[in-house]
Amino acid sequence: MKASGLVLYTFCDSASLPICHLPRLWLSRPCNGLSKYPSLGVDSATCPQWMALHPTKHRGLSEDLDVSYSSEDFKQRAIQALGDAVRVPTESYDDNGPVGEDSRWDTFAELHRVLEASFPRIYESLNVTKVNTYGLVFHWQGSTSAKPYILAAHQDVVPVEAQTIEEWKHDPYSGYYDGTWIWGRGTCDDKSDLIRQLLAIDSLLQQGFSPARTLILSYGFDEESKGIEGAGHLARYLEETYGRDSFALLLDEGSLYTDMGGTVFATPSISEKGYLDVEITLSTLGGHSSVPPSHTSIGLLSRFIAVVEDNPHQASLSRTGTPFATTQCLAAHHPMYPEDLRKLARKAVTDDAALKVLQERLLASDPLYKAMLGTTQAVDLIEGGVKVNALPERASAVVNHRIAEHSSVGELQQHMIDLLTPLAIKYDLALVAFGSNITCGGAGQVVLSDFLGTALEPSPVTPTGHGPWAILQGSIKAAFESSPARNSSKVVVMPSLSIGNTDTHFYWNLTKHIFRFSPSFDTDRFNGEHTINEGKSFRADSLNEGVRFYTKFILNVDESDLP
Repeated sequence: MKASGLVLYTFCDSASLPICHLPRLWLSRPCNGLSKYPSLGVDSATCPQWMALHPTKHRGLSEDLDVSYSSEDFKQRAIQALGDAVRVPTESYDDNGPVGEDSRWDTFAELHRVLEASFPRIYESLNVTKVNTYGLVFHWQGSTSAKPYILAAHQDVVPVEAQTIEEWKHDPYSGYYDGTWIWGRGTCDDKSDLIRQLLAIDSLLQQGFSPARTLILSYGFDEESKGIEGAGHLARYLEETYGRDSFALLLDEGSLYTDMGGTVFATPSISEKGYLDVEITLSTLGGHSSVPPSHTSIGLLSRFIAVVEDNPHQASLSRTGTPFATTQCLAAHHPMYPEDLRKLARKAVTDDAALKVLQERLLASDPLYKAMLGTTQAVDLIEGGVKVNALPERASAVVNHRIAEHSSVGELQQHMIDLLTPLAIKYDLALVAFGSNITCGGAGQVVLSDFLGTALEPSPVTPTGHGPWAILQGSIKAAFESSPARNSSKVVVMPSLSIGNTDTHFYWNLTKHIFRFSPSFDTDRFNGEHTINEGKSFRADSLNEGVRFYTKFILNVDESDLP
């Protein structure tokens, strides 16, 4: 998974999820009380807050487990289970070959042995299917025909660079617990979610719980690279087995809790930006550099890059977009939100002029809003030339794009064509863009292509009305309300947009209700994810509290009247 900080949105995972922060002056004091489910908040028609949703049919079971999760014995068991999983270095690499051809995948077999040893009751009680050898599907059969639902996580971690090992306070795969932190790669991203889900299910099995609604656990093993070998195969298996749009909802890793001056904001992601790496390749005649043309391929490439950077994509705050919903929640529930901006946000719900001013104010308040409201571009790779006295015959650059929620891959491709066609004509270059011949030219060729074939449309946006969203909100608040260490009266749940991508993009065909959320605080990480000394804090009993959330969520979904 992917990013971090004082937030608008937060993620505990893979390198492609940056985070949008709020100006610090907005985050310094607590919020007012919240309305309760099923009544909407009287102060916020634009950001309804549902009350804590506690299981009713299984109330006694839920309360008994609340007591268990607060015990030192349970905490130690959770620490041991996560530590054991961390000790297996399940690294996935960008250049991994297919399963069966690349021996680096073999380490996942050891993780499977560890999981089975840690959770024998789950392996005995649930149907376990291995997809593409190392993808895991746990099937917990329900007693009714209600749509099943999915809890997802991933088994792999970002590789540890050998030259950084000495900088770690403890070995990156030690799983060492020092009384406060569990140390090691994957403690944050994403073995903690996987282990907490299994702990919740094991605890329910131990108490004799049998679900009415079928639950599926889906665990990929290459989320940190391409996702194709893991979630790609898992999604196809689940669609072939259950059918298209056959699940009530899916919950995967994602945004965190953030304490904003005493008010906890939970920010489940309901959509993700799209993705496209555009490679610009210039080809011209070579020769000796003592008789150069006016522009070499490198010089021409620099002009194309300059045009791209001089014409950034325009930001847009749309009333139908997720960033607008997030802004309305902040304006409604954050006490330190600037009062004039709060009034402007409320007015922008119906007033177009106010909406335009609000967009301008947000963009001026923090540069990270630009990433939330529009397509971003960054020239990240460049190459060209082989010798100082030889004219370069080829030069190329790769422009990374994160596509806005309201845009598309096709719109971005057309933007690039429209932007660069005049330059190709000016320098008499043939332009070939994404497989189509755009212009002819005699001085060389410029090709625009999808670098590595990783184009991804922005995700569908999950609805946030009644149903799955209300259950998720209520379960988050119930987990706080039933915790002896947390205060449920100061919890706001608001939708967010993920700047980066998770395994969920493989699951779009399975359900319209996809949430990306990890039940941890942003402070539950020693040094973030994908970095030296990645760790998981227990100062707030984060493992225990995460298990508490998953338990509430499982029981609430099981008791719900969702289709």
